[in-house]
Amino acid sequence: MKEKPESNEPEAATEAQAAPAPEEAVAPEEASAEAGSETAKLLAELDKAQAQAKDYEDRYLRSMADLDNFRRRAAREKEESRLLANAVLIEELLPALDNFRLGLAAAGNHPEAAEVAKGFEVVAAQLRQVLNGHGLEVIEPAPGEDFDHNLHEAVSQSPSDEIADNKVLTLVRAGYQLNQRLLRPASVVVSSGPAEG
Repeated sequence: MKEKPESNEPEAATEAQAAPAPEEAVAPEEASAEAGSETAKLLAELDKAQAQAKDYEDRYLRSMADLDNFRRRAAREKEESRLLANAVLIEELLPALDNFRLGLAAAGNHPEAAEVAKGFEVVAAQLRQVLNGHGLEVIEPAPGEDFDHNLHEAVSQSPSDEIADNKVLTLVRAGYQLNQRLLRPASVVVSSGPAEG
């Protein structure tokens, strides 16, 4: 067998393929400047995106706070409306309650009407119980209690040797409050202290 003579041509071709093609030479300073410029651009965009994200977060938090405040306010107004829904009706009933009280007090002075008065007292107790269930409270200061201008209305002053100055002497008319809201102050006579010599 004859051996083929070795040729250097394929090796030369392989070396030619392996050698990189000449590229445009870039100076290291220019490459560094371009990379720095690109980095600065990216950092500026990042800062802008972070500022925008912070702005969106602030808006979101404010919106959530506003919504929470609105929910609380709506719940409070709903509760107030529920508590005071019957205020007008109860205010119109107050004179009838006063007359009921006066009638029972007058009936107590007549022994012949004791049985009828007892029946009306039961009805009055039921009526008070129903109204108390709706939040109505009677304001009846006893003699000797401090005069409270928030709950009492002084109709007059009178001297008293037993009751100190600026204390309730006599209850003239009961007052009422509905769910801590004053409907009508109690009318009272206030002591002016012992009479002068």
